[in-house]
Amino acid sequence: MIGKKKNRSEVTTEATNDATTEPTLQIMPEVDDNTPLNDAIALDENGDEVSASVESDPLEMAQAEVVGLNDKLLRLQAEMVNLRKRTQRDVADAHKFGVEKFATSLLDVVDNLERALEVEEGNEEAVREGVQLTLNSWTEMMKRFEVARIDAVGEIFDPHLHEALTQMPSEEPEGTVIAQHVAGYTLHGRLIRPAKVLVSSGAA
Repeated sequence: MIGKKKNRSEVTTEATNDATTEPTLQIMPEVDDNTPLNDAIALDENGDEVSASVESDPLEMAQAEVVGLNDKLLRLQAEMVNLRKRTQRDVADAHKFGVEKFATSLLDVVDNLERALEVEEGNEEAVREGVQLTLNSWTEMMKRFEVARIDAVGEIFDPHLHEALTQMPSEEPEGTVIAQHVAGYTLHGRLIRPAKVLVSSGAA
């Protein structure tokens, strides 16, 4: 049986349909926007899963942090050691040279005493003048260092400033200082030596 001959238009249509056949598409899995990049599934051209990138090892990160902290600790310890040594040196210097100005001021007093000793025998007036100059220089030096003299005669006995050597009858009211053996002194308002005094016990 002779088949039906196709016309030209039908042959052209079939050829066109074969040529325009669409290629098969691969559908990629959906990736959530909130999914970390390392957790996303990657596929190669054949559709096989590709292993994702490996995250940093938490243990290695912790070890690196420990190394950094140890370095900071060692530096801090070194600074503290240096500070302690420097402080100890400053304290030692303060103990050694804390009275340097005071000692320098005493040199003027020593100079006046030496001049008094150089006076010829029999010249008592010159000796007296030398002693007075020494006392004046001593008084001026004490003022510069806030050392104040306590003169108690005529004052009411004060146990915070005076030391009673004895009591004796006197026309002065009881408790009044009637004589002073040695003067007292304060340094910046703090008592460094009380005045040693005689105190009236009242009329006999």
